[in-house]
Amino acid sequence: MEPLARSPRQLGNLIQRQRKARGLSQSELADLAGTRQEMVSKIESGAPGSRIASICDLLAALDLEMTLTPRTRSSTADIADIF
Repeated sequence: MEPLARSPRQLGNLIQRQRKARGLSQSELADLAGTRQEMVSKIESGAPGSRIASICDLLAALDLEMTLTPRTRSSTADIADIF
């Protein structure tokens, strides 16, 4: 099953997991993305107000891309299984 994010917190969690899987600190990812460590922390925690450009910078630095698909109807348990 492909990773699914339906909230800023879920997206932040996925970014954090990919960063850790690559053995990067928040500071190292920030350097690769051309931003500050504080921004990485904010996005990973799902804080409101994160700019889409900043999120895209982190995704690019992690060699990831975002795909948008129609929302499926699934149970809360299905979503919890992702994390």
